Amino acid sequence: MDITTKALERLRRKLTVENLWMYVIKVLKDKGELRAYDIKKELVSNFGIRPATITVYVVIYKMCEEGLIESIKSINDTRYRVTEKGIQAFNDGLKFLNEIIDKLSR
Repeated sequence: MDITTKALERLRRKLTVENLWMYVIKVLKDKGELRAYDIKKELVSNFGIRPATITVYVVIYKMCEEGLIESIKSINDTRYRVTEKGIQAFNDGLKFLNEIIDKLSR
């Protein structure tokens, strides 16, 4: 029986849509260079996250500004790939989450 409370829903949102950058990096690590549209499709199929399209584009834009991913422009489209800085941020994020899980599980 799955009892969903407002608190649990807030937690799910905070750990998914509000931290979409980690999922974007995971997708790009696994799949390589992708268009923003394809990143969104992977978020749905791999994680069940269904952010608004504009949300995905805003997150990608901010990630590029921060140097976590980079854009590769061609005549027909723009693809994105993860940078070393992005991989390090992802690993640091996983470490942080694991530390929290460990503390809460004691």
